[in-house]
Amino acid sequence: MYIIGFDYGTRRIGIAIGQTLTATAHPLTIVSVKKKQINWAHITTIIQEWQPDALVVGLPKHADGSDNTITAAVRRFSWQLQGRYQLPVHTIDETLSSVAAVEKMLSSPFLKKKNRKNLDAFAAQIILETWFTECHK
Repeated sequence: MYIIGFDYGTRRIGIAIGQTLTATAHPLTIVSVKKKQINWAHITTIIQEWQPDALVVGLPKHADGSDNTITAAVRRFSWQLQGRYQLPVHTIDETLSSVAAVEKMLSSPFLKKKNRKNLDAFAAQIILETWFTECHK
């Protein structure tokens, strides 16, 4: 089964693809968000291409577990994904996923150009790998 992971941001949404059989994930792409408008056509193309069985969205929280300023927007994005694609959508705490993504990105021999945009796809990979480890047994 394929699972697609999302790292939601107000300017970019990082996307990763993973397989339940191997419980591995890989950064896939970035979807742009312009003037608070998500590029749903790009997401639809990815969903159609990979035909995932479920979606996982990183849910940002403060260290104490309380919501932060973007948590409500991420929940709304999760509901929109479920409504548009009729797939199960799981959320998982993404605390420190960006820190782990920076470390993973900088150590990757496959990246020729290490830039900020790639970070979002790597964060989606971390989110998906965390979900495989903590939630999908």
